[in-house]
Amino acid sequence: MQPHKPYQYAIAHGRFQPFHNEHLAYLRWAHTFGTHLFIGITNYDRTSIQKEITSHHRHTAFANPFSYWERSAMIKDALLEAGVDPTQFTIVALPIHAPEKWSEFVPTDPNESIHLLRVFSEWEQEKVNRLRLAGYKVATETGSPKLISASTIREALLYDQNYSALVPPAVTIWLKRINAKLRLENLNALESQEQK
Repeated sequence: MQPHKPYQYAIAHGRFQPFHNEHLAYLRWAHTFGTHLFIGITNYDRTSIQKEITSHHRHTAFANPFSYWERSAMIKDALLEAGVDPTQFTIVALPIHAPEKWSEFVPTDPNESIHLLRVFSEWEQEKVNRLRLAGYKVATETGSPKLISASTIREALLYDQNYSALVPPAVTIWLKRINAKLRLENLNALESQEQK
């Protein structure tokens, strides 16, 4: 018998560049709040990413190497691999800088839905503040250390270091399929030239 979940919809979000094991743990935690999990992919349009003063790197090309569809495929395959029922989650684009537009992308009725965030830094707290200001119900998890960083995985890919223990096997398959190493090498070279 499934445990009772207090909301019909739980909403979690992130850049997922790439999706890793801590992201999977975050989605599993978020899903305990709602029968159906909405997973919002932020920075979904890499041509219109905005700078954010509380997170100095999240707008750079090197920090956003994977397209919306690639991240969507990684997340979907990782969740299916983990045994999550495909009828219990939906992956959507989510404009993180415009919470007032979120009703176009995810359920926002506070009687039916809740937004879940793990707060590791000033940026996550800023998102909590913006969501609450927009009138959304939010639950947070604080105090847990951040054990895996997507930045670390991107660096490992770039420098041929082992990262496979940090990501679900399905994500490893995708990173090899799309030749993530070559993409990151090209982006790193481009950013190095721009800094000269």
